Amino acid sequence: MKTIPSSSYFFAPEIEPLFPTILAIPRGRDVSVAEGDTAFGYVYSGTAKTHRFAIHQQLRKGMFFSAPGPAQLTGLTGFVCIRRAYRGLPMWGGPIEVQGRLKYINGCSDTLLLAPAVKGDPCLNYLYIPPGIRQTPHTHPSVRVGCIIDGAGVCVLADETVDLIPGANFVLPASELHSFHTSTQPLRVVVYHPDSDFGPTDEFHPMINRTTIDNVTLASDNNTRPQSTSDL
Repeated sequence: MKTIPSSSYFFAPEIEPLFPTILAIPRGRDVSVAEGDTAFGYVYSGTAKTHRFAIHQQLRKGMFFSAPGPAQLTGLTGFVCIRRAYRGLPMWGGPIEVQGRLKYINGCSDTLLLAPAVKGDPCLNYLYIPPGIRQTPHTHPSVRVGCIIDGAGVCVLADETVDLIPGANFVLPASELHSFHTSTQPLRVVVYHPDSDFGPTDEFHPMINRTTIDNVTLASDNNTRPQSTSDL
């Protein structure tokens, strides 16, 4: 695990070879997002703006976002992960609820802030770790980039223990064994995932699943689904 303070400018051109991602800790500097790429990020402090064509969206402290290129991010203090060769959706939201909506390991909870548009796509998550938690050591199959947005704790690695404080950003390489521990305070984290094994597909998504012909849902393999204009 590598930690980077939000007060320090940092730029890494490739932190995940399988799902090419650029990481920027901009510290107020402009970040350019090329056409065909998409930026995911979180505003830890201050305000920022996204500029895409004629649309200018102001982002305030505590907001998260995705911004497909070509785009320019200005004034941001937090983190930006640019997923190369991926066309995402322009989205933003916040503030983030304290408790996560979904159960996670060892009494933790999480919320899927920006869901994969299609199964396998990148996503942005929120993790809440209550006080007094000692996670079971675990790994992830791809890199994780996060920002500590509130609270305090530590990350226990195989050979060291890393302090996690508000404003710190971290890069957790794929397959690195780790666990988050808290004492008297909770720990709140926003985390970028460059990929997923979850999300809608052509054969399975809310619109097709809830469409029926002769009382039979169209949620099925394309080979067995009726192929006609009435299917649209």
